[in-house]
Amino acid sequence: MLNKISNLEKIARILEPDSSQRKQWNDKVINYTDQFLDELNDLNAYNEKSNNGIGLLDFPIKEDGTDMSTLLKLIKEEVDYPALNAASAGHLAYIPGGGVFPTALGDYLADIMNNYAGVFFASPGAVRMENLLVRWMCNIMGYPKTALGNLTSGGSIANLIAVVTARDVKGIKAKKVEQSVIYITEQVHHSIQKAIRIAGLGDAVLRSVPVDDRFRMDVDQLEKIIAEDLAEGLNPFLLIASAGTTDVGAIDPLDALADIAETNDMWFHIDAAYGGFFVLDKEINKAYKGIERSDSITIDPHKGLFLAYGTGAILIKNVEALENSHQYSASYMQDAVNDMYEPSPANLSPELTKHFRGMRMWLPLQLFGLSPFIAALSEKILLTRYFYEEIQKVGFEVGPYPELSVAIYRYVPESGDANEFNARLVENVRSEGRVFLSSTTIKGVFWIRIAILCFRSHKEIVDVCLEVLESERDKLLASK
Repeated sequence: MLNKISNLEKIARILEPDSSQRKQWNDKVINYTDQFLDELNDLNAYNEKSNNGIGLLDFPIKEDGTDMSTLLKLIKEEVDYPALNAASAGHLAYIPGGGVFPTALGDYLADIMNNYAGVFFASPGAVRMENLLVRWMCNIMGYPKTALGNLTSGGSIANLIAVVTARDVKGIKAKKVEQSVIYITEQVHHSIQKAIRIAGLGDAVLRSVPVDDRFRMDVDQLEKIIAEDLAEGLNPFLLIASAGTTDVGAIDPLDALADIAETNDMWFHIDAAYGGFFVLDKEINKAYKGIERSDSITIDPHKGLFLAYGTGAILIKNVEALENSHQYSASYMQDAVNDMYEPSPANLSPELTKHFRGMRMWLPLQLFGLSPFIAALSEKILLTRYFYEEIQKVGFEVGPYPELSVAIYRYVPESGDANEFNARLVENVRSEGRVFLSSTTIKGVFWIRIAILCFRSHKEIVDVCLEVLESERDKLLASK
C-alpha cells in the first residue's frame, strides 16, 4: 500500500506546479489578455459564429495534458472571438455586463487563496467583506442598518431568494397557494415568473397589472384589481415592481406602490437588477422615491457597477425572515456555529459552497473609488438621451423618453411590413459587426433596443451606431 501511495503521490503532485511553471503560464495568459484588451477597439462587437465552437470537440478530456499555447489558441478561435464580443464598447444589446479590469484581479486573488465565504467560522474576513458590501448597498437604497442580504450569481437567484422569503414570512403553505395572489406587470423580468414556479407558487394567482403609456405599473388599476381579489376572498400577499425594466428601462411608481403594499399587508419586492445603481445619480435619484420602503430589492453589481458576470445581490430588511427560509444545520457543520460575529451567507441563501464574490467587487471599488462609477452611470443616461434625439433626426420612430439607459425605436417604411423590416435591419446591423443590437416585441410591435451600460461605451460608439443604422436602413430601402 505504501508503494502505491508513493507512486500516486508522484502523479498527483503534477497539480502543484512550481514557480517556474506558474510564471510561464501566467506570462502566456497575461500576454493573451493584454493583447485582447489592447486590440479591443479594433475588434467587432459581433462576429459571425463560423463553426459555433465545434473545434472544442477535437479536445476531449484525456489523461495527458495539453500545452498552454495550444489551449489559448483554441480558446481564441472557438470561445472568445466568435459571435458576441461581450467586452466590446459596441455591445449595446440586452443589458450589457461589465468587466472592469480589477474584477479579474479580485477573482484571481479569491481563487488562489480559495477562501470559503459561506460560513463566518471558516473565513471571517471574507464574510465580513461580503456583508460590508451588502450593507453598503442597503445603505444607498435607504434601508436601515439592520438590513442585510446576500451576494448572488445574478438577478435570477436574487429574485428567487426574495420570492421564497416572501412566501414563508406570509405563511403561504401548500393549501393556501391557489388562493394567494402575486401582482406584476407584463414588463417584469422573466426571472420573476421562473422564481415563482421554482418556489412552488406556480398555482398561485398571478395578476398582470396594466401599464401606463410609459410602461409603468398603473396604480389605479392595481388598486382596483386588489379590491376585486379581496372581494372574492383571495389573499394578496406579494407585489413585485421594477426599477428599470429590461425592455424600456421603466421605473414603476415605487412610492405609491409602497402605500398599496402597506395598506394590504403585502410583501413589496423591487427588481432593480438593471436599474438599481442609477440611484447614485443625483439627478435621477428622485425617480427612486419609495424604494427604501420596500421589503426586498434585487440589484446586480455586474450591471450597474460594471463588474464581471456572476455578481448579483439581494437586499432584505427582515433578516430573520431571510434566515428562517434559508438556514439549515447539519451534524458535520457543528464546529461552524461558534463565534458567529457576522451572519453567514450560507444561512441567507440557497448556496452552501459558494464563490468568494466579495473580492471581485471590493477590490475595484477600493482601487477606483466611487466617483468614476457614478460618472459612468450618469454618462450612460445622457448618451441614451443623445441617441434618442439623434435617431429621430434620421426618420426613426421612438418609444418613451428614456428614464435610464435603454431606449426603443424603429423605422416605419412607406410600404411593407414594419415588423419584418426592423427584424431584417437588426440582422443586418449585427452582420455589419461594429455594434450589437437587440430587439423586443411589445403588444405585437417589433422594436429595436439600445442598451448603453458597458463602461467602455462612449459617444464615439453611439455615433457609430447611428451611422450603421442609417446606412443599413438605406440599403434595405434600396433593395425593396
